[in-house]
Amino acid sequence: MTGARPNAAAIRQAKIDNPKMRERELAASLGISEAEYVDAWVGHGVFRITTDFARVFPRIEELGPVTALTRNENAVHEKIGIYDNFRAGKHASMMLGAQIDMRMFPRHWAYGFAVENDTGESVKRSFQFFDVHGEALHKIHLRADSNVEAWKKLALELALKDDASPLAITPAQADRFENDLDVPLEELKTRWSAMTDTHQFPGILNTLKLSRHKAVSSIGSDYAWKLDRAAVLPLLEGSAAVALPIMCFVGNRGCIQIHSGPVQRIATMGPWLNVMDETFHLHLRQDRIAEVWAVRKPVDKGHVTSVEAFDGNGELIIQFFGKRIEGQDERGAWRSLVESLPVSSTSQAA
Repeated sequence: MTGARPNAAAIRQAKIDNPKMRERELAASLGISEAEYVDAWVGHGVFRITTDFARVFPRIEELGPVTALTRNENAVHEKIGIYDNFRAGKHASMMLGAQIDMRMFPRHWAYGFAVENDTGESVKRSFQFFDVHGEALHKIHLRADSNVEAWKKLALELALKDDASPLAITPAQADRFENDLDVPLEELKTRWSAMTDTHQFPGILNTLKLSRHKAVSSIGSDYAWKLDRAAVLPLLEGSAAVALPIMCFVGNRGCIQIHSGPVQRIATMGPWLNVMDETFHLHLRQDRIAEVWAVRKPVDKGHVTSVEAFDGNGELIIQFFGKRIEGQDERGAWRSLVESLPVSSTSQAA
């Protein structure tokens, strides 16, 4: 769409004219962000709410079982369960429940909405959160067995007094990494080999001013090797065949959501690879995977192995680990599965 940006009435009319189009796709077709699309419905079943973690996340447990949804451009991660065991943090907060397991970064959470959408057949209710660029960070959707009255009560308590103030959406800028064009390879190898915990890896990237993709593709075959672009499907099918518990991470700049456990029902539909289990749903655009890497990181006892898929811009789409107990070495079955995956014709990036 070209020309002037549509006003709220025009946005709502576009949905009426395209009832089957998903909101994210409709927003893109209108040349607006998804947050701006949702904001157009304020006063029509939608109102703004706070993004204050201390007010929001300790209370979500009251809703009972819900669907937690976190996505990026190429993967959607849904977990069904109860939000319990919230841990607040200034720079990073966590939800450490039996089903809902997330890492959240408060500084990126700019806008929140309570959304009540009457489709004519049912009423769908959710809390939705966005960053300053209008990108969705996290959504909490009610289910048939959720506590609707608790949602209504909490929504009113979280409501902003003035939800008419316009959104200040700013264009997203690609992250810039100073040393991606001239990788300090020896220092990278030294720091990588000295790791004792995988959580030290982001600090190494920050110190060396490197992107994850550049570090992984540069470190060499002792620590990373390039897999076939289609390796995620045999990874999931292989783990399902032996009920191997895995960890699946999907995230964006404001939220990372994690599944821990086996996967069972795996199917492809067009470009989408899907997991449709009882409490875990995954939707992955296989056609947008540009590279897949198997990665080894040293820990205090041995090393852990991950499989990491990147898009054409070098952005991380999804990560897989074998589920393990902290302080113990990873399962041999997981390591063997990763090592059996088809390798790319070039094991290192050019």
